[in-house]
Amino acid sequence: MVSQGAPARAGHATHEVFNQVPSLVDVNLFEQDATLKEGVQREGAGWACDRLRSFGRVVGSAEAVQWGFDANTQTPVLHTHSRTGQRIDEVIFHPAWHQLMRTSIEARAHALSWSEARPGGHVARAATFYLSSQMEGGHCCPVSMTHAIVPVLRTQPALAKVWEPLLTSSFYEPGLRTPLEKRGILAGMGMTEKQGGSDVRANTTRAVPAGEDFAGQPVYLLTGHKWFCSAPMCDIFLVLAQAPGGLTCFLLPRVLPDGTRNRFLIQRLKDKLGNRSNASSEVEFDETWAIRVGEEGRGVRTIIEMVNYTRLDCVIGSAAGMRQAVVQAVHHASHRQAFGRLLIDQPLMRNVLADLTLESEAATLLALRLAGACDRAESDEQEALLKRLGTAVGKYWVAKRCPMHAAEALECLGGNGYVEESIMPRLYREAPLNSIWEGSGNVNCLDVLRAMAKEPETVRAYFAEVAQSQGGDARLDAAIADLQRELADLTALEVRARYLVERMALILQGALLVRYGHPAVADAFCASRLAGAGGRAFGTLPAGTDFAAIIERARTHSVQER
Repeated sequence: MVSQGAPARAGHATHEVFNQVPSLVDVNLFEQDATLKEGVQREGAGWACDRLRSFGRVVGSAEAVQWGFDANTQTPVLHTHSRTGQRIDEVIFHPAWHQLMRTSIEARAHALSWSEARPGGHVARAATFYLSSQMEGGHCCPVSMTHAIVPVLRTQPALAKVWEPLLTSSFYEPGLRTPLEKRGILAGMGMTEKQGGSDVRANTTRAVPAGEDFAGQPVYLLTGHKWFCSAPMCDIFLVLAQAPGGLTCFLLPRVLPDGTRNRFLIQRLKDKLGNRSNASSEVEFDETWAIRVGEEGRGVRTIIEMVNYTRLDCVIGSAAGMRQAVVQAVHHASHRQAFGRLLIDQPLMRNVLADLTLESEAATLLALRLAGACDRAESDEQEALLKRLGTAVGKYWVAKRCPMHAAEALECLGGNGYVEESIMPRLYREAPLNSIWEGSGNVNCLDVLRAMAKEPETVRAYFAEVAQSQGGDARLDAAIADLQRELADLTALEVRARYLVERMALILQGALLVRYGHPAVADAFCASRLAGAGGRAFGTLPAGTDFAAIIERARTHSVQER
């Protein structure tokens, strides 16, 4: 209450707000990413640049940024029963989730590899998925699985004829009804169980022949439990179960061709660290109708192609997360002052930002190179071998680096980066996911050892790839020679697996940067990652690094700033 005679107050202006960073919105995420643009052209997908440019504008818009916040604030809710007590097993999402899904599906982030009958389809699709992941990471899980199921179904032409047109459609149609009545469908996957985790051969879900067939393939009834079934709102799933002949792969629809609901009982949604916009669940099968895919007892071999493509998406998604994180960090440092000058003008911050940029560019280059190998694998044995070994190597290392990268980028924003109004907490929570999904770090390292032992030609293909950059940097040449000596020693190979796979990844990234990257980026990467001139933390690049040229690679501007 104002006392009588006191002067009137004009509002509550206690202080002036200044030194604030504008929101990074209305940015073309494709046009301002030189590494992405150059890689798409180089790897044979130049024909897709116009559509990627248009998509880059959409995913960097203020509207799309808000979708990401909304979908992660109001997370999915499971309704197991209707109000009258009938089992419905439906997951309800915020409308922003559907906007994210529709945007990515219409851009064919799930299908360009298969729907474009020309070279570069995998690269164009990888670039689209990379942009989708920067828009929001959680919704990319069903997008990835829908993409990855197609090559598995193609091993059974009769099944592919039924399902592939729906899986590659650009229509997003949520809701439970028979897939055969929809214009577009999504695919999920259920492999792990309580007792086994990554050891899927320990699965106990049973599959009993039902004495009927669909599209020429036998039908079975499945009974058991899946501990982790991601994206349970999808239309069809690939699952593993124990048939009379051993562990077998099956295609399981949520709704049967006759319109009745399958016995796909969602027990609960997972309360996850990150990836919160996406529903992940535990499900029960109770004589659940499913179609066999492949031979009995060959389940892992059948489904592994799907796993390999989703592992590649772990590389792409992690690279996308790094790009978004470093762009946010550089943007903040370009506008925020401390101690009398902009953060970006302070030497130690410049070292950190440059180091984060190196990691981001190396990851993006590797992701696009592996996508290019997918494009050429059918006609080029060298590319097929590189795809086989390189995907496991890249998945291990790029996904492993992502959490550390996110933490350092968040720290560049200080306390501002630790609050939800910035995108950084979501990037940080999302970062560990790809290192766990589709096989943890140890699983991928053991897969590399398995490939080298069973297919030694993959090692020759790897060294043939990095040899194309030899002579371009003495530090790279020395690292290649050291790795060859390391691999010649087969003692205690498993216990050394992480070290060896890390070196393989760093050398492959270094070779790609020397061959294709910006000279300043390649030089600093070889000095810090291959020659040991840097420390263990980000921001320890040696003096003499061209910080300005490297940081400029990560600087972006909104429409209002340009």
